Amino acid sequence: MKERNFYKYITPLLLMLILFYLFPIVEVFRYSLTDIRLDKEIYSYGISAYQYVLSNPNFWEMLKITIIFVFASMFLQLFFGLIIATLIDEGERRNLKGTLVVRLIVLMAWVIPGVIIGVIWNLFLSEANYGILNYFIQLLFNTKISFLSSQDLALYSVIIANVWRGTAFSMIILYGGLKQISEELYEAASIDGASTLDKFFKITIPQLKPVIFINMVLITIYTFNTFDMIMALTGGGPGRSTEVISLNIYNTVFGHLELGRGSVLAVILFFINLSITLFYYNFVISEE
Repeated sequence: MKERNFYKYITPLLLMLILFYLFPIVEVFRYSLTDIRLDKEIYSYGISAYQYVLSNPNFWEMLKITIIFVFASMFLQLFFGLIIATLIDEGERRNLKGTLVVRLIVLMAWVIPGVIIGVIWNLFLSEANYGILNYFIQLLFNTKISFLSSQDLALYSVIIANVWRGTAFSMIILYGGLKQISEELYEAASIDGASTLDKFFKITIPQLKPVIFINMVLITIYTFNTFDMIMALTGGGPGRSTEVISLNIYNTVFGHLELGRGSVLAVILFFINLSITLFYYNFVISEE
């Protein structure tokens, strides 16, 4: 009886996963083996799309930019998320006022859509007359900084905007993990004379390791798939200095109508995400 009820409840979920997740993934893999375009009905199977993408020097430059963007964003989001979560948790342990306000302020950046984030940071960093930061820089130093129009600075500007956006997500996950750590561990460490740093590195970090792993996987995958904020902030420019793979997939499919080549990029992105997830998992397991 229990087994029959199990299948009754799990079947709708399985059907939804197959229809909305598994089927689209299979179709992406299938389209990657074709030369299909959105404006043509006839297409043929082959590996010409893979040959085109992998032999294109722009792809490898774009891959390098994507890796820099993802891992810089991941590290900084994790770092600032951990600091903010620890400070909030410590403030609540000491019954300090204002911790709820801090959480709400940090969460505001997370709930704003990516396109709006891009527009906001464009207004903040632009060299035009409406650029807020450059307005004050010009008042103080009589010059402007090319945050978005310089190929050397644009990528760093995009990373900063993405970190500002994504730190809240890391803070939420790590804050939840901190709440699961027993207070008795800290009390025992205090009795033994442990300092605040000792408690942090010998209790907090080891106890948070599984949560940090989940956080790293989620923000890495999420950042690899980020394109809306970049599209609104720089459009992938100047030149192609901020064009990541996810943005190129969007431009390839909807701008150039090359569904086959866009699917190849999506497949490559899928295996990159899978490889990084397995690496994180093996790293965490080997440390235990």
